[in-house]
Amino acid sequence: TFQDGGEEVEDGAVYNVTLKKVQIQQAANKGARWLGGEGDQLPPEHTVRQYETSKIRAIKAGTLEKLVENLLTAFGDADFSYISIFLATYRAFASPRAVLELLLDRFGNLETSSHGEVANLNSLESEMVLRVEIASVLRAWLDQCSEDFREPPDYMCLLKLLDYLKNNMPNSDMENRVQNLLKQFQNQEVETVDGFCSTSSSDLVDGEELEISNPEEFSSFQDHVVAEQLTYMDVMLFRRVVPYHCLGSIWSQRDKKENKNLAPTVRATITQFNAVTKCVISTILGTRELKIQQRAKIIEKWIHIAHECRILKNFSSLRAIISALQSNSVYRLKTTWMCVSKDILLMYEELSEIFSDHDNYLTSRELLMKEATSKFANLDSSEKENQKKSQKRLQLQKNKGVMQGTVPYLGTFLTDLIMLDTALQDYVEGGLINFEKRRREFEVIAQIKLLQSSCNSYCLIPHQKFIQWFRRQRHLTEEESYKLSREAEAAADTNILSPKSQKSMVKRISTLFLGTDVFTSLKEQPPKSSPVGGSSGESTDSASVSSCEFNHSETEDMCVTPVSSPEDPLKKGSISSDKGLISNKGSDSIKGSGSSKGSIFDPGLGADSGSIPTRDLGSMLSGAPKVLPVYNRQSGGSCIIRVSMDGLHDSVYKSILITNQDRIPDVTQRALLKHNLEPDAVEDYELVQVISEDKELVFPRDANVFYGMNSHVNFDFILRKKA
Repeated sequence: TFQDGGEEVEDGAVYNVTLKKVQIQQAANKGARWLGGEGDQLPPEHTVRQYETSKIRAIKAGTLEKLVENLLTAFGDADFSYISIFLATYRAFASPRAVLELLLDRFGNLETSSHGEVANLNSLESEMVLRVEIASVLRAWLDQCSEDFREPPDYMCLLKLLDYLKNNMPNSDMENRVQNLLKQFQNQEVETVDGFCSTSSSDLVDGEELEISNPEEFSSFQDHVVAEQLTYMDVMLFRRVVPYHCLGSIWSQRDKKENKNLAPTVRATITQFNAVTKCVISTILGTRELKIQQRAKIIEKWIHIAHECRILKNFSSLRAIISALQSNSVYRLKTTWMCVSKDILLMYEELSEIFSDHDNYLTSRELLMKEATSKFANLDSSEKENQKKSQKRLQLQKNKGVMQGTVPYLGTFLTDLIMLDTALQDYVEGGLINFEKRRREFEVIAQIKLLQSSCNSYCLIPHQKFIQWFRRQRHLTEEESYKLSREAEAAADTNILSPKSQKSMVKRISTLFLGTDVFTSLKEQPPKSSPVGGSSGESTDSASVSSCEFNHSETEDMCVTPVSSPEDPLKKGSISSDKGLISNKGSDSIKGSGSSKGSIFDPGLGADSGSIPTRDLGSMLSGAPKVLPVYNRQSGGSCIIRVSMDGLHDSVYKSILITNQDRIPDVTQRALLKHNLEPDAVEDYELVQVISEDKELVFPRDANVFYGMNSHVNFDFILRKKA
């Protein structure tokens, strides 16, 4: 049993204390022993139990020096997960060099150390204990975060570590390991953003050029082959994701000019997601000469490929394909959709429902939790024919005897981490680093690591012909795809179907989309400058999933977003170019919203938010707040709003935490800072809440935003320069 022991405050640190009562012995009482009974075979009234109460200290906040010192004492305080949490999150508040210098110079050098605890280590035994503790921390660091030492061309941290080991642990296994790591880094080329992207056009063989997809060549690839190759590329990229690149405090800084190469491993997954989305749209719209039935067959093929991705538990490409089919230019092909068979439309509906934004994307979160480490996909279908096909394909996979991993949609985790970063403070009273925030972040990071390890179960072989075809595809811009979509629809023979059958089919499609609660479209006109892209990206501070179209200049950070609006539930959100793996005006995940922005992931992660819980992390958050501010809901005197700049693309927004004490100047100043503008220009701007397409709420200069805002519509604001 556990009991809250309150807090302990030391100079430069605050600890949460938990008292743990454990049974250490159970024996037969005197009468039972006289009868020859054994303790574990007797009822409780005939036994005597002995208990021991131990104290668990978990650091809650502290200076950097105290946090580093706690690396050496965490095991003694029974805080067994501390080292992993620190190593996974410290980049949010310190550099590798700062941590290494404190660890080696302050605590690792016994001769010069002035630290009280270290100064009293006079015995050889105590010195050996300290060396073992430092070696344990260094070993964990090299095991879990060796990328922290990749600092070409000088590798200062790695050389410093090597020098320490030569002086204090000569000829040890760790010294040899560090030397090998240094050689490995030196022999490898410095990896750039393009180096992580498996779909970059720079990978083309000399003489090859980008080309619009040839329908016949695309049709020659079997559905399961396409799904396997998309999964192969996704797995290669996802396994290389450096978890700390996903931290909200790091990922949210990617828009700054000096950070154009920030988090390359995450950008690479976004680029791949967008490439899949654009490939889908290009194959459907790229050839003008296609007849309606031919175009419908291509849509059906992509739905089958999406289903194969579901069998392979590849939720990244699955979402990319669904986003592309929900894009404005594809969604509006009503005549073409009428030619798609009913069974395949039902399959499409079921796949789309996986990413429904209902209840903070609960369906996709629960599915990911269920299948994260399962050997095979768990396929359920309400349609008998689809169920038979699914089970048949799944049985073929099982017969191969090879387990499958799980490739997640990374935008879910990026959104959670950004919302956590927005909702929780970096520092607490006294300027101490808020380590409880890092514990919450680690719950999300731990899920990423768990899924990365599961990807080792995949056994996929590259199909060079398909990969080369995929890389050769010329992606359409949003304007091009919209123009081609209009031409295709205009050229459609409206007499193919009778008015009665057309009406029936439109009704069926309308019911299909309404059932998913995910799609809605923007106006039937091409966005001015935002090319399409189903991205896994987040607009600046938020994330959203959506339909897609492309942008040549921002291919890495585009985002597609289906949205729903009360006025026209059939309309669909179009893709928007943006920086990040999740964006567009709307909902979350690589999803945005058109006229009415969808809800963002609830930041109350961990056990409350839907991120996958792990059993061994359950006690980690005993002292963490139970409720965090949420987008689109006022609770506990606070909430999260999204603020975009007037004149910029409306999908580029920032998430801002406000309380019932905040007035217009405070919120305006924070919004300017988030958008990297001068905070002194508060008087030049006005804050406006978007009520609907033709209504806005303009706040007076000193209004209280929390009480003045309309809480019955989306919490979406615009910062506009005063006339």
